[in-house]
Amino acid sequence: MNGWDEKHNIDDDAFGAKGNIVSAFDAFPKAKPQYVTRTSGGGKWTVTMAVISFFLFWTEVGRWWRGSETHTFAVEKGVGHEMQINMDIVVRMHCDDLHINVQDAAGDRILAGSLLKRDKTNWSQWVDSKGIHRLGRDSKGKIVTGAGWQEEEGFGEEHVHDIVSLGKKKAKWGKTPRLWGEGDSCRIYGNLDVNRVQGDFHITARGHGYMEFGEHLDHAAFNFSHIISELSFGPFYPSLVNPLDRTVNLARINFHKFQYYLSVVPTVYTVGKSASSSNTIFTNQYAVTEQSKETDDHNIPGIFFKYDIEPILLSVEESRDGFLQFLMKIVNVVSGVLVAGHWGYTLTEWYKEVIGRRRRERNEGFIGTKGSEYGQ
Repeated sequence: MNGWDEKHNIDDDAFGAKGNIVSAFDAFPKAKPQYVTRTSGGGKWTVTMAVISFFLFWTEVGRWWRGSETHTFAVEKGVGHEMQINMDIVVRMHCDDLHINVQDAAGDRILAGSLLKRDKTNWSQWVDSKGIHRLGRDSKGKIVTGAGWQEEEGFGEEHVHDIVSLGKKKAKWGKTPRLWGEGDSCRIYGNLDVNRVQGDFHITARGHGYMEFGEHLDHAAFNFSHIISELSFGPFYPSLVNPLDRTVNLARINFHKFQYYLSVVPTVYTVGKSASSSNTIFTNQYAVTEQSKETDDHNIPGIFFKYDIEPILLSVEESRDGFLQFLMKIVNVVSGVLVAGHWGYTLTEWYKEVIGRRRRERNEGFIGTKGSEYGQ
């Protein structure tokens, strides 16, 4: 009884935990609860390891679900003779008073006004629309769009699978709002095929910029305030946000010149290891700087887009580890936490034991000294 047999020898079975048939096969026999000293440290370490393991587990799940992106640059091998420009711009002038043209480095001039659609509209129907924002610029003049439209700087903040899925949506232009009255503005929109070389797309007033006999617009009618709803290069993906999309720029005087300098980079987005039409889109990104200034009647006011095609190709590939590899990472992470927690618990208990022993020895020595003094 109480751990002793009839011959007053230690009974080993008395110290073992009572169990069922299954516990008989336990390779690590357990002691009875009354012979076990429980500490609060073990429970704290268990809770800590569980919390850390749970946090790291969900971190790995999120990283695996998002995948990893690889960005590579290469010299563009394909030779393209044409490029598509997609635009949707509202200018605060009458459509008949505007001229839209493209002049490229090859010397070709395209009368874009005859190829694009132009609708009469009202400025107030566009400037107060949701998402329309003023242009922001950093110290170098680069367009900063994050303050106004869903914190987007081109496609950079989107995941590749989001870009590819948005690119698969049907491309179509939105309808012009119903006209109120005669209209004070002009909506210019559509797709324009140009030579794949450096060029200048510009919107000027009738009789200014090009020699036209008998046509000269009164300077008081100039107002090149404009809203850019869409400006992109290559295939038209209306769901993708570009740096100049949904921006507004206001002219302070009649003679005002807006200049945008765009550097266009061909880009390929791919989801997965193998490229196919279902998981790949070909498009273009661009960086832009803008200069806006008041001018005199000796210069040409208007809106000018100078674009240059970079001779490089940016490939953005998103890949994801296999499920088995993902499970192996989870096992490694959790195992590492358990091992680290075990060592932490062991060192903590060892430290407590050492400190406790020293305190006991110090107290025993102090009491013994006093006892010897009383004994004297």
